[in-house]
Amino acid sequence: MEAQNCKREIIIDVPADVVQREAQKVTGQYARVARLPGFRPGHAPTSLVRRRFKDEIKSEVVQALVPKFFKTSLDDRKWVVVGEPEFQDLKFPDDQPDQPLTIKATFEIYPEFELKEYKGLQLEERPAVVTEAEVDEALEAVREDAAVTEVVTDRPAQDGDYVSLDYQGRDAKEPDKALVEQHDAVVLLAGEDTHPAFTENLRGCIAGDVRTFEVTYPDDFAGRRLAGKTVIYRGRVESIKRKVLPPLDDELAKTVSEFSTLEELRAKARKDLEESQQRRAERDAKRSLVEKLVETHEFPVPEILVEEQMARRLEGLAAQLARQGIRPQQAEIDWRKLRDDSRPEAEKDVRGRLILTKIAEREKIEVTEAEVDETIRELAESQHETPAALKTRLTANGGLAKIESTRRTQKALDFVYHNAQIIRKTE
Repeated sequence: MEAQNCKREIIIDVPADVVQREAQKVTGQYARVARLPGFRPGHAPTSLVRRRFKDEIKSEVVQALVPKFFKTSLDDRKWVVVGEPEFQDLKFPDDQPDQPLTIKATFEIYPEFELKEYKGLQLEERPAVVTEAEVDEALEAVREDAAVTEVVTDRPAQDGDYVSLDYQGRDAKEPDKALVEQHDAVVLLAGEDTHPAFTENLRGCIAGDVRTFEVTYPDDFAGRRLAGKTVIYRGRVESIKRKVLPPLDDELAKTVSEFSTLEELRAKARKDLEESQQRRAERDAKRSLVEKLVETHEFPVPEILVEEQMARRLEGLAAQLARQGIRPQQAEIDWRKLRDDSRPEAEKDVRGRLILTKIAEREKIEVTEAEVDETIRELAESQHETPAALKTRLTANGGLAKIESTRRTQKALDFVYHNAQIIRKTE
């Protein structure tokens, strides 16, 4: 494309005779139902109807003709519009029946570009190699999941124990003001998410102990209620429990799986790790292939698609923070700067998607209804709703088309991957 961006402006001309015919048609429709003083419905003079409903008639004529002639202008140029056009500078031939209707349309189009080579691309891919240490770690995770807790009565609490207690926290500056109160709270001593002050002050306790201690929270603490405050905690220990890991043996295999021996469970753990590594290697390889495609294709991308992609990136980060219990509004993040900094990667994402879409067209890659339904089932499960309800909602808001488009580009990327020259790393 000669233009350096995808923005276009055109002047739409609707011939005078077409405008007049449409105006007469709309005026006739109003005349049949118009209720004007002194006339029975449908018997008012056309000239009076035209004057009385001038603005309404003009609006309907514009709505009927402009989209049609806009589409014709696009078809003549073989342009495909991204998003919705903006119309302005309307000139309607009110009292000049020999003049055309003109209006300016501003919009963006999908870029036209030459598809470069996408078959036989070379890239390196590391084979799935699982070590004994990794298998041991996976089996240890199985033990952790199968662990049980038992009450400790023969010693004081130590790191790694679970201390159950009721406690109340009061503002040190306003002791009468309770800031937090918990019943049957469980504190893992020296746990990764446990405040060090709780570990230090509960270490060595026994059931029935009452502990009082202070905790000073930083100004940027995620919990706004406690941020910047010194809190006096007073709590009564109800019980102390420790985690008991089961032995790594055949009995564990029988308990946690369909296998009867530890060796069978170990083999399954190894296979799962190998498959996981292979999936990760394939994802990395596909990401590299998209980068290669983007590097060899230079063309402008629609700003509206870049803006949407930047928004999706920020929404993803906000959702990640929310999952960590951090309110995005409270996070020390310059969202405007982060958004601006994400533009280069967003442009690459959009360019890659457009390239894959063109590859799908070239290779006649289609998405079946069954594949769309499969995606809907997966989404429904993650969102805790029925596939039927989700499909109904997606049908109403145009989401099905987005699912189909996404699956199509995924299949196009699969095609590029399976036709690439992959060099397996041996190191």
